[in-house]
Amino acid sequence: MKRLLFLLIIGLAGAATLVSLGVWQIQRLEWKQALLAEIDARIGAAPVDLPASPDPEQDRYLAVRVEGTILQGELFVLVSRKQVGPGFRVIAPLQTADGRRILLDRGFIRDDARGVVRRLGPVEVEGNLHWPAETDSYTPEPERATETWFARDVDAMAAALDTEPVMLVAKSETDPGVSPMPVDSAAIPNDHLQYAITWFSLAAIWIGMTGHFLWRTRARRQT
Repeated sequence: MKRLLFLLIIGLAGAATLVSLGVWQIQRLEWKQALLAEIDARIGAAPVDLPASPDPEQDRYLAVRVEGTILQGELFVLVSRKQVGPGFRVIAPLQTADGRRILLDRGFIRDDARGVVRRLGPVEVEGNLHWPAETDSYTPEPERATETWFARDVDAMAAALDTEPVMLVAKSETDPGVSPMPVDSAAIPNDHLQYAITWFSLAAIWIGMTGHFLWRTRARRQT
């Protein structure tokens, strides 16, 4: 009897723990969906002027419109696009009408378009401010000889192009040969539903195993 009670307690405790983890992931799913909806609304909002002192937290994804001049100097960030293949994001310095210099992510070019001369000079750009978190301890150092980068690093790129550590990701076209790659929320992971299903599945398996052990233990006691 004590063995049956012990197995029952362990089974109930384990099932309760796994179910609670599944419920927690459902709560996280609701939080993430609300967050993504807020980000999408911010991305798609009417553009405003560039803030005087953009904040990486408060102004992330802020829709802005900037008049200025695209200057010489380009950095190339290695990327790949679905159904297109490998290529580069083109990062250039943009001097605003009031003399500030910021980073401009102009968009995507194919590898064979790297040497093509792109349009410089006056431009009006619509897009979103972004401080992408793409680097970690495994990110290779940029190849300075070719200005090939393997991730967008706003601080390092600002130092390389002598700009403020502010990146405007263009939504509007800045050159016929460059395809804009606007900011969106698609790259933000939202795997909480899969995690919830996993925890609930484990809870069901745990309950089934507990029932099986209880049945076997009781059957042995009756023989």
